[in-house]
Amino acid sequence: MPLDNPFASGPSSMSWSCNVKKTYTICCLPGDCIGPEIMAEGKKVLAAVGKRFGCAFECNDALIGGAAIDATGTALPDETLEAARASDAVLLAAVGGPKWDTTDPAAPRPEQGLLKIRKELGLYTNLRPVQIFSALAGASTLKPEVIDGVDMMIVRELTGGLYFGVRERFYDEEGAGTDGKPGQRAYDTLEYREYEIERIARQAFEAARKRRGKVASVDKANVLETSRMWREIVHRVHDADYADVELEDVLVDNAAMQLINRPADFDVVVTENMFGDILSDEAAQITGSLGMLASASLGDGVALFEPSHGSAPDIAGKGIANPLAQILSVEMMLRYSLDMGDAADAIRAAVTAVLDDGLRTRDIADASTPADKILGTAAMGDAVVARLQ
Repeated sequence: MPLDNPFASGPSSMSWSCNVKKTYTICCLPGDCIGPEIMAEGKKVLAAVGKRFGCAFECNDALIGGAAIDATGTALPDETLEAARASDAVLLAAVGGPKWDTTDPAAPRPEQGLLKIRKELGLYTNLRPVQIFSALAGASTLKPEVIDGVDMMIVRELTGGLYFGVRERFYDEEGAGTDGKPGQRAYDTLEYREYEIERIARQAFEAARKRRGKVASVDKANVLETSRMWREIVHRVHDADYADVELEDVLVDNAAMQLINRPADFDVVVTENMFGDILSDEAAQITGSLGMLASASLGDGVALFEPSHGSAPDIAGKGIANPLAQILSVEMMLRYSLDMGDAADAIRAAVTAVLDDGLRTRDIADASTPADKILGTAAMGDAVVARLQ
């Protein structure tokens, strides 16, 4: 698809060609803090893939998050959304940081850009694979025998629930404090529609059929009406069309415990937006570092791929951020959006080989890691590229 990106000028617009069979247009959203650093490594890997597999990637940067707020006053400019829609895929790094933290409900926040682009592109399914790289088994805080064989896919509903419900904060007499003056009240609305639950359930069951045939549906049906509806609809879809898939209901508090107690027993986990947000970060710690986990957001429009971690403002600009989740997001992009399974497999193999060689960024190193094996952001990207070539 052609892309006319108003932010693509100079070094931020890069195209690589080699025996071109097809040119893929990628809308790159570096975002904030470590975002530009890890995005550079994702682009570097795409360049190596292009050379090896005979294609071209035109990577065009656009604004989102805090960087967009600084430049335009909004977390997702219209130009960025237009650029995303005109691309073959969207690759995002990270948004947010203390510079833009505020409790003022009228002030823009970086996270609003991420929520809006998911909604506008119709990206209702978030896939977060949780797998153990054998070389990093020691980085997990769990015992090796507990994490042995962990290979799960968290399927998170992405455009409904509390994050998109009606919300308000206001003063009234009922919120009065001890001084008798009107006090603050606030509410957030958790709402789901039947079709939203049905479509995410189907995504989970389809994924399970391609994996080990098990789905754990996570809810809070003992308390929440939305969860009771969730469970009813998930079971209806299962019984009608997916009786061959094993279905288990797990209350969210129990799920949080069982992810630590028996993580290898989970295959596909499907849940609503906020529960999925929390549980996927918990599951990430099973692997030893959020810096190793990628995600894919899929739905009706152009798909978006991003690391599961945040913007890490404390290490921004130091050149020590782990780029592997960004690189593995490139892997998912090739697999799910560009139909380049062989190239995706090559990236996975390259990352595995680098880790097997003992190379580490600081977040996945331990006390026994030799100093010459601890790499910075760019050097780790170079190591993956070397394996790809």
